[in-house]
Amino acid sequence: MDPSYTALATLLSTNASSHPKPRYLIAIAGAPGSGKTTLATAVVARLNTMKNTSTQKNHVALLMSMDGFHLPRSTLDALPSPQREEAYIRRGAPWTFDAEGFGAFMRRLRGWADSSAEDGEGGILYGPTFSHATKDPVPDSLAVTPETTVVIVEGNYLLLDEDGWREIPSLVDYRVFVDVDLQEARGRLARRHLNAGIEGSIEDGLKRVDANDYVNGVMIRDRVKWEGVDFVVKSVADVL
Repeated sequence: MDPSYTALATLLSTNASSHPKPRYLIAIAGAPGSGKTTLATAVVARLNTMKNTSTQKNHVALLMSMDGFHLPRSTLDALPSPQREEAYIRRGAPWTFDAEGFGAFMRRLRGWADSSAEDGEGGILYGPTFSHATKDPVPDSLAVTPETTVVIVEGNYLLLDEDGWREIPSLVDYRVFVDVDLQEARGRLARRHLNAGIEGSIEDGLKRVDANDYVNGVMIRDRVKWEGVDFVVKSVADVL
C-alpha cells in the first residue's frame, strides 16, 4: 500500500479511537479524476486491519459513495427536451444528483453514528449504491451494520459550498479533500474512457471530459468549503 494511504489511515484510526461518540464519520471529496475513490477504498481496507486503541478491537470500517444518489434514468427520461439530453451529457454534475435525498440520508447517518446498539438506536441503516451495469442507483443495497465503527463517505460534492450541499461537512467528524492538478485529472479521465471502450481515441475522450467532468472539477476547485476541510491530500501522478 502507498505510504500516503497508510499515513492517512493511521491518522483516522487515531482520531476514531479517541472520538467520544460510538462511531466516526469521514468525508473524502475531490474533483473527478482526483483519485478519491482509490484513496478511500485503500484507507478503508487499511483501517479494517488496525485496532481501536481505546477498545483493543479491530475497527470495522465501511465505504459509501454518494454515487448512489444519482437521479435515476427514469427521472432524467421524464424531463422535457432539451433538458433531458443535457441531463445525460452532464450526468454527474451537482444538479443530476438527489441532493435533498442525500442530505436526508446523511442526517440519518449522523443520528445513527451518535447512537449505540445498547440504546436500541443503532440498528442496520440501509443506503443506495450505484450500478455501472444499469447506470442507475440500487436502493437499500448497502447495509451499515451496528458493528460498523467507521464510515467513509466519498464523492465529488461533499465539501461544496453550494445550496443543497453546504450542510454535509457539518454532518461528519473529519473532512479530507484530495487536491489534484485539473489537467492531470483531465488526462486520467480521458484514458479511463479510452480503456473502458467508451471512446475510441484519446481525443474523443478529452472531448467527453471537457463537456462535463472538467467543468465539474473547475467548479469543485473554486467552491470548496475550505473552512470545513481538516486534511488535504495531494494527488500525485501514478500514485492515486
